[in-house]
Amino acid sequence: MLARLFLGLFFACSVQATEVHEHILANGLKVLVKEQHRSPVVVAQIWYKVGSSYEPAGVTGISHMLEHMMFKGTDQHPAGEFSKIIAENGGRENAFTGRDYTAYFQTLEKSRLAISFELEADRMQHLHLLAEELKKELQVVMEERRMRTEDNPRAKLQEYLMAMAYISSPYKNPVIGWPIDIENYQVADLQQWYQRWYTPSNTTLVVVGDVQTAEVMQLAKQYFAAIPQRPVQALKPQVEMPQVGVRRMSVQLLAKVPYILMGYKVPSLNTVADAWEAYALDVLAAVLDGGDSARLPARLQRGQQIATSVGAGYDLGGRLEELFLFEATPVKGKTLLDMELALKAEIRSLQRDLISRSELARVKAQVLASSVYEQDSLFYQAMKLGMAETVGLGWQTSTQYRQKINQVTAEQVRQVASKYLIESQLSIAYLEPQSMLANSQAGAQHVH
Repeated sequence: MLARLFLGLFFACSVQATEVHEHILANGLKVLVKEQHRSPVVVAQIWYKVGSSYEPAGVTGISHMLEHMMFKGTDQHPAGEFSKIIAENGGRENAFTGRDYTAYFQTLEKSRLAISFELEADRMQHLHLLAEELKKELQVVMEERRMRTEDNPRAKLQEYLMAMAYISSPYKNPVIGWPIDIENYQVADLQQWYQRWYTPSNTTLVVVGDVQTAEVMQLAKQYFAAIPQRPVQALKPQVEMPQVGVRRMSVQLLAKVPYILMGYKVPSLNTVADAWEAYALDVLAAVLDGGDSARLPARLQRGQQIATSVGAGYDLGGRLEELFLFEATPVKGKTLLDMELALKAEIRSLQRDLISRSELARVKAQVLASSVYEQDSLFYQAMKLGMAETVGLGWQTSTQYRQKINQVTAEQVRQVASKYLIESQLSIAYLEPQSMLANSQAGAQHVH
């Protein structure tokens, strides 16, 4: 589905508040613990409130670059030793960066949790940022960008769409950063970023697994409490300029099939005035693309047979204003304009007619079932808590998810479709496949 393909940020979680224990250390570091005793395993995740949406021009992608450099060692643990120690203890570890967060995680046998804490506390304070290591890692990140974006026409189109749809919002920048910025990072840039954001009061430690809460809190104090507190400078307001008309772009790239992306400006749960609208938009996305029986695949793929693939998605968990996205690839003989008109016809149907009681019930059941299935994973339980807390919603918000989804009515779905899926808030990008020869002179053209 589109949301998982593009954003991976669906906030489809529901955690019982009574199962989560919160404690804030004197230096501001927040600790969340959820006991799960099904197997002798523990997941530890450390979340920093910094991602690509925090980055100014000239250093886009630096949060992601710093994530890579966090594995380059400290005085106590040279480069590569962090991963080696985790592996020697039978664990797994990695990290990820998003628009609104950077997170590091380890999965270990429960008795080895202290190893995770010791290593994370060490690199929170004593990271080595060396020019020779940066030079090597820059090549790794450039290669990552080439594989994920430069050689992926759909990902490239998404990048172009975001850059066109947003004017003043930092969501216009890719998480991995623009190539010219990546090529010009300096050690001083990374050092400044590290000092500014990697501080206890900007951090949430999440532990889920076969643990005792009191023991985890004691370990957290042992390893993290002595880290000095540094004040976190507040971000300037990051409000998107009002959109006043359709924005349209045609991109010529080396590709095999045409492809369309449409994005409507919508609020997130963080920015919406009435919270029910965000939950109604979530249900709306599921009506359109919540499995094989959803409207888009049922009608445009199997029914009218005009699309080889089609989807829609919405992430209510963003820190800033979001896009409600549609994507499709037309079948041979159909054009991108045919596809655009078909998608808009589905939108008009939702704006005109109430969805039936049975369809609403089915969609809600699917949304809620997904949130239940995710609880089967310790990693995702921890991830939902960490993400909700880090984007500014507070982890407790996740406890309301099922209740809020169940309260959404058919009329509310129609209202948000009518209010937000409108031409003045729309950005459209066409991917027009080019041959190798034509591609050598191709590029992007856009009209506001």
